[in-house]
Amino acid sequence: MVANLTTLPDSLVPGDVGYDDAAQVLFAKGRPAIVIRPSTRGEVADAVLHARRSGLEIAVRSGGHGLLGHGTSDGGVVLDLARLDHVDVLDVERRLVRIGGGARWGQVDEALRPLGWAISSGDTAGVGVGGLTLGGGFGWLLRKHGLAIDNLVAARVVLADGTMVATSEAQHPELFWALRGGGGNFGVVVDFDFMAAEVATVQFGEIAYQPSEEIDLLAGWRDVMREAPTKVTSAVTLLPAVGSGEPTAMVRVYVADCDADAADRAIEPFLGIGSVIRATIKERAYGDLLEPGAAPPPGLRMVGRNTLVRELDAATLDALHRFRRSSPSVAVTLRSLGGAYGEVPCDATAFAHRDAEAMILGMPMVPQPDRASQEEAVLTAWGDVAAHGSGVYLNFQSSATPADLAAAYPPATYARLVAVKREYDPDNVFARNHNVAP
Repeated sequence: MVANLTTLPDSLVPGDVGYDDAAQVLFAKGRPAIVIRPSTRGEVADAVLHARRSGLEIAVRSGGHGLLGHGTSDGGVVLDLARLDHVDVLDVERRLVRIGGGARWGQVDEALRPLGWAISSGDTAGVGVGGLTLGGGFGWLLRKHGLAIDNLVAARVVLADGTMVATSEAQHPELFWALRGGGGNFGVVVDFDFMAAEVATVQFGEIAYQPSEEIDLLAGWRDVMREAPTKVTSAVTLLPAVGSGEPTAMVRVYVADCDADAADRAIEPFLGIGSVIRATIKERAYGDLLEPGAAPPPGLRMVGRNTLVRELDAATLDALHRFRRSSPSVAVTLRSLGGAYGEVPCDATAFAHRDAEAMILGMPMVPQPDRASQEEAVLTAWGDVAAHGSGVYLNFQSSATPADLAAAYPPATYARLVAVKREYDPDNVFARNHNVAP
């Protein structure tokens, strides 16, 4: 059956030069039966049909940065969309941009920066537009311009039967609803239409504090963000000591305002929430905020968990403090929400948790030899944090068990996603990417 697939342009099978690199993604190594790199929508459709006739599951890869490793597979077909990476301006007046499903956010910035535009994206230049968007799309423009999906107006999707449909609020509206937060479950999105925002330069940087003050720092950061204007987005990060170094406590602040005086007034409250060691905030181009992605150091595995909390109350912060003490390798980030993120109705997109005040992200690194025992201890402590949450952002999860999925979507949202899955992928062709049961 795989022999039929090898007739498609640019395909790699085990033993071919370049296969080993093509079979792995940032957080996972796979052994797919074949890796196909289509260059056109028609080649995507041909690959989907051939894979379906061969009885092989399809894993769709955009950037390959997902913690779940869904950009590869064992024994299935990997559709690597890297060659579908176009960024085209369709309408200058409306700032309407069409982006290929295999483009990365760094490429998008290169195309839009000369125009003084940006699209609400993630934190990393190498992350794929497709994967980040289909999961929701958290980033530094969140409080000012919403999630990536809040700026999506249309998409073209190759379905499990090989047909391509255009989807929007007016065309296939249920599919369009599901694409905005339901993950890569319903077809192969070959390109997306976004409304870009005018974002020339911004004020961005870090404020480092005495790490011994972390409990007061978290509470102070929360209080500042409750009063902050929507042009301010920030995240507080607590990092463990590395080698002979010291633990780190820092707040990253983004201000959507190139006026230095206005930015200073917005940043000033953060300087009073702890003992400041240094502050490095300056005017930058938006794309300079995007960081390079990096895999965990050899021998370590990243265990990613997150929860969206409606209120950062004392009990939640206390549980978070205990989680921090569960392992010397635990890193924690709290990201501020609200603003434009919270103005979208909860049922308007498949990402439903619009009433959350913050996202708490726990990222312990565990050694591979002791993985099982250390993961159990860390995740037991994480359970106390998650108990205070109201949802999960699957793009930052390294596990997608039924319990994870139940936490990710409210029951009504999940039931609606299942109905869309049954309509558009009844045979579960895209099972490798499943966040939603068939």
